[in-house]
Amino acid sequence: MATWNLDPAHTSAEFSVRHMMITTVRGGFRNITGTLEFDPANPAAARVEAVIQTAEMTSTGLADRDNHLKSADFLDVANYPTITFKSTRVEPAGENRAKIYGDLTIRGVTRQVVIDAEYLGEVASPWGDQRAGFTGSTTINREDFGLTWNMALEAGGWLVGKEVKIALDVEAIKVTEPVTA
Repeated sequence: MATWNLDPAHTSAEFSVRHMMITTVRGGFRNITGTLEFDPANPAAARVEAVIQTAEMTSTGLADRDNHLKSADFLDVANYPTITFKSTRVEPAGENRAKIYGDLTIRGVTRQVVIDAEYLGEVASPWGDQRAGFTGSTTINREDFGLTWNMALEAGGWLVGKEVKIALDVEAIKVTEPVTA
């Protein structure tokens, strides 16, 4: 089973959530670190761990909203500097596809999630290493993780939707064992 490091420069987690029940706001995270143990011939044995630095959230397009998302009302980056994911099992779900079950921790609250993942392949890079690509998606209820801030709308409904869609793009670099003499 090969070990791979997530490439922080080419790995992202994007989120989208309803705003005022009629539109969608998007944002995300870059500079994600972690490891992956993976063999395409045995996907059920794969394991993954990832860490997201919450303060490094990418812009949602509005600085005030970004600051609000980083505040104690939502991610509370001062007290919870990371979001983590650690897989617990992988179930193959067709050619190059799998369901990755794991523990997602946001604001100190851990819940099991299922990521629908796709293996995109492996290539030799121009820098002399091997790289593998993956995509994934899942949906969570933000309130399950203590992200409960909201505001009622005068016409009915809520300012921020409960359902958060997450889309993952992962590039991983194969760890090579040093050659000993």
